[in-house]
Amino acid sequence: MTPPATHWSAPAWRLLRRLWAYEVAMWRSLYRWTLRRPLVTEPGAVPFGHAKSTTPVIWVFIVLSAIEIPAVDLLLPWQSARLAFAFLGVYGLVWMVGLLAMVKTHPHVVAPTGLRLRQSATVLLPIPWENVVSVSTRNRSLPTGRAFQYEQTSDGTVLSVVVLSQTNVDVVLREPTVFALPKGTTEPVTELRIWADEPKEFVAKAREHLARQGARAA
Repeated sequence: MTPPATHWSAPAWRLLRRLWAYEVAMWRSLYRWTLRRPLVTEPGAVPFGHAKSTTPVIWVFIVLSAIEIPAVDLLLPWQSARLAFAFLGVYGLVWMVGLLAMVKTHPHVVAPTGLRLRQSATVLLPIPWENVVSVSTRNRSLPTGRAFQYEQTSDGTVLSVVVLSQTNVDVVLREPTVFALPKGTTEPVTELRIWADEPKEFVAKAREHLARQGARAA
């Protein structure tokens, strides 16, 4: 006779850990946003936002969440149900503000040691300058529905970190590199494509560091 299961499966535990890490990151980001402290930890580093296009969408959900709380309170006749839905509504509203804080306080960073590419608080893609061949601007539209998309090219695998189905900065790598994503590691990629709110300024600052790196190597 098979004993009943007394523990969750490994995939369930991984999902639970991811959800918990996301929750903690949300509250930390909300704290940082309240104190106006974007996550830039290296002297000489310059932050570049990537949330300009998504911010209006998040604000729409924040406003709708705020309207929903009193509307549900008026519609429900039971006190206990009103209290329960009010709690859930307030938590959902705070969560949406926290989501906005996550993208606001975790910008891309162009630093003396390399690039730190972000997607909210959950993804960090560090690239030292020694592994960067070039950084350039190019607007691209991609299929909807996936934040991380792969493309096979003659030069290797491209990883696109997509914002509203778009990227506008290409980072070509010297060596195939594996990165950590929320669902596991990537396959080796030779190019990253990201979105930056100010792509020309991002590329200009990155090229300054690449020029210094080339001068030191000469």
